[in-house]
Amino acid sequence: MQKPLPRIVTPAAAITGGLLLSALLIMAAGRNPLAMYAKMVSMTFGSTYGTGQVIFRTTTLVLAGLAVAIPFRAKLFNIGGEGQILAGAFTAAVTAAFLPSWTPAPAAIAIAALAGAAAGSAMGLSAGLLKVRYGVNEVISTIMLNFIIQGFTSYMLTNHLALPSTAHTPDIIDATIIPALWQHSPANYSVLLAGGTTLAGYFLLFRTRFGFEMRACGLNAEAAAHAGIDTGMHTLYAMAAGGAAAGLVAANLVLGYRHCFEAGLTAGIGFTGIAVALLAKAHPLWILPSALLFGFMEYGGLSVNAYVPKEIFMMMQAVIIIMVLVMQKK
Repeated sequence: MQKPLPRIVTPAAAITGGLLLSALLIMAAGRNPLAMYAKMVSMTFGSTYGTGQVIFRTTTLVLAGLAVAIPFRAKLFNIGGEGQILAGAFTAAVTAAFLPSWTPAPAAIAIAALAGAAAGSAMGLSAGLLKVRYGVNEVISTIMLNFIIQGFTSYMLTNHLALPSTAHTPDIIDATIIPALWQHSPANYSVLLAGGTTLAGYFLLFRTRFGFEMRACGLNAEAAAHAGIDTGMHTLYAMAAGGAAAGLVAANLVLGYRHCFEAGLTAGIGFTGIAVALLAKAHPLWILPSALLFGFMEYGGLSVNAYVPKEIFMMMQAVIIIMVLVMQKK
């Protein structure tokens, strides 16, 4: 059984290492690291607009992180979060745009969000089926599915759904819009959905027999099979659940923010979700602070871009993950 101390020390040491490296790079750029860090904090949590930006990014990264963390508990590496998010956002936007205008708001939001989750889940399940039926490694299949989904959505948007002279679909109906937490902020009430999904993921994995069996498959699939656990079925469930979490990102990006699907809407989110999950060691509850850290670094880096290159903080994220992997217990 893993002791609690290493669970805390490893991410803390990785974050410290990332801070030290970024401090050196900031000094190389001719700036004071402490002053830049202080400015990042004041530009994010020191204003309602900055706080809203961090919450908005964190909401997305929580769900993107869960898309990786849940399958990882069954020792499945879901690299398809990017495509699953794209499929979910596209499906939710099209569904929400063509719902009848008289649809009650709670039902309309639920239908659009579930459509996004179902699309993401279908993509994850496809990779699971390829693994169970044909032995295709999920890393390869999810990467390839990313390209397929990207090509399909791009074709549909360009040739069939985009409004004239634009690169986006028609706006969703008013009943499907998730209200903002406060005015002039991208943060919206889908943050509650992200938090609820995290708690549901924790309960499923650590408080149910189903979750125990899934984790047993991850620890030793052969032993789990000898104990009567259907390892193939748990592979399908894990990949479908991860895809559903990714598809729910549409609630934040489409229903709560852009109110349509547009080219480039989801660029890079799925891959950042991998970093969030790795820092959290694939634990649903640790996903929350991990996503908050990455959300802060993303917007914080943009907020001080006039003083130091934002790429410094992208490098910081990469260093943190590399250090986590290096210090990971075998």
